Amino acid sequence: MFGRGPGDATHRVKSVSETKKLTLLAREPLTTALVEQWDVIAGLLDDLADDEWSTPSPLPGWTVQDVVSHLIGIESMLSGIDPPLAEEAVPALPHVHNPIGSFNERWVLGLRGHSPAAMRETYREVTGRRAEALAAMTQDDFDAPAITPVGPESYGRFMRTRLFDCWFHEHDIRDAIGRPGDEGGPRAEYALAELLGGLGFAVGKKGKAPDGSSVTFALSGPLAREIHVAVDGRAAVVPELAGPPTATVSMDSRLFTRLCGGRVDPAAHLDEIGLAGDEELGRRVAAHLAFTI
Repeated sequence: MFGRGPGDATHRVKSVSETKKLTLLAREPLTTALVEQWDVIAGLLDDLADDEWSTPSPLPGWTVQDVVSHLIGIESMLSGIDPPLAEEAVPALPHVHNPIGSFNERWVLGLRGHSPAAMRETYREVTGRRAEALAAMTQDDFDAPAITPVGPESYGRFMRTRLFDCWFHEHDIRDAIGRPGDEGGPRAEYALAELLGGLGFAVGKKGKAPDGSSVTFALSGPLAREIHVAVDGRAAVVPELAGPPTATVSMDSRLFTRLCGGRVDPAAHLDEIGLAGDEELGRRVAAHLAFTI
């Protein structure tokens, strides 16, 4: 699930032939990284003062507690637990635009009256249950087809989207309360790999990079690297370019992930973004990186 949207691994695809080619990921170290991500968030929640739970998050309409409610909700769903509110109990809200958003609010609104202590306990209980379920799975289970937030895929790919979602929400909480954390390492690498799956869409469709052009993102910071996107009928991330990029966009990886996640306004961070080559194209792409929901 990108951003707020859930996925449902309980609806298995009947055969590989019904799906596109599946992304097969090794059960380890992915499972270890996902469980570690849950533990890191649990430690962060332990450190929150009671009044910090009501701090507005970077996500419209959600506080820190609401972000945690969302995480509890998705992992509860994957454990077969129904939301505390019925669908019809969710009112019209400006930040809810689709059934996925409405599903999320069934957990957010249903847990809004819980105390910080109850939220911590519930979060640890449900992620502990999920960790046990993952430990009992085999590589064949991870390779099995499943309906995921990105369509028919492997169960392993679905778990990578869960790590992506949890990693992003960890930093939503940190940004809300002004408590930075580590944004590099294996968990961040898995999250970035999932993020890059939508970068071609952001560059080609939203940024309107023309056919035959290319864009290189030169990232500094904890996820420092160069990421190349080439437009050849369709924009896609590629390992390398045949020649110099049409435009180069330089920024810290922490800003890059937040722009892609729609967490910050690009206009407020123009002085943190370097442009080279076709600056108009680079500026347009940087302004339209948000593609998660």
